[in-house]
Amino acid sequence: MRFVIKSGDACFGPARRQFLLGAAGVLLTGLRPAAANVPVAHDPNAIPPMDSRVGFIDWMRKNRGEDAGFLGQRWDRFQALVTHKDVWDKRDMRAYLMTPREEFVTGPNRGRAYEWHYLDIGYGVTITGPHSVARMTNSLEIHPGDKVLEIGTGSGYQSAYLSNLTDKVFSIEIIKPLAARTRALYDRLITEGYSEYKAITTRNADGYYGWQEEAPFDKIIVTCGIDHIPPPLLKQLKANGMMVIPVGPPGAQHVLKITKHQEADGTFNVVRADIYNGGTLSFVPFTKLEGGAIKGTHNGP
Repeated sequence: MRFVIKSGDACFGPARRQFLLGAAGVLLTGLRPAAANVPVAHDPNAIPPMDSRVGFIDWMRKNRGEDAGFLGQRWDRFQALVTHKDVWDKRDMRAYLMTPREEFVTGPNRGRAYEWHYLDIGYGVTITGPHSVARMTNSLEIHPGDKVLEIGTGSGYQSAYLSNLTDKVFSIEIIKPLAARTRALYDRLITEGYSEYKAITTRNADGYYGWQEEAPFDKIIVTCGIDHIPPPLLKQLKANGMMVIPVGPPGAQHVLKITKHQEADGTFNVVRADIYNGGTLSFVPFTKLEGGAIKGTHNGP
């Protein structure tokens, strides 16, 4: 089985995005504010109904003040995630349901926020499709208090999702104006009551080298394709920590779950598992600040 899904939030440098900078500025003007302030303070233990569409919408309207139309679309996509076994843990189900994806897409795509596939967010990059986000995140088995590093902040949706699983989220974005735009979005949503986003610390930098000052991390998630596992990221992963990363040739990456086991003698053993059981996806490329793509990566079809 082969998946052909161009996905992934932003991870790459200037070479392939120059022609889109003007368009991205136009897209930015289309970003819309949240419909209303959140009426009830964030409670990490509060769980919306998961057995009823009407019950979910009513609960979210009362507690989060969100638009009923988008909540209905979120619920419908949730049912598809469960059916396709892209989300299975109750905490991860809650994280999906509590994250307003419509706030992280551009204005022209707002009505398409809960479609299956990736969507353009400007700067030549995309917001990952909800199925990939859910499966990659659930595969990490994130626990409360885990320190999580994301490579490729992009739209901000992935980190927002993570903030409903842990209060320690660190995210790196290589594209400076996109990093600034997303940070501003988080800050606005925080003022409107999404206090869980206070857990997100962002940085404009080259994600290939990780975030040494904040290492080690319990979990690392990479949202762009590469032909190898960056050694700095593996080094910054804690003993018995996990990383999810798309690895493989151009346009056909296997999404691997990497577990860094520490043996009794103190040595490390890296175990790999393919979360799509051999299926491949196509992610935007992982490139470095020095310019040019890392060998063997490019945009998929």
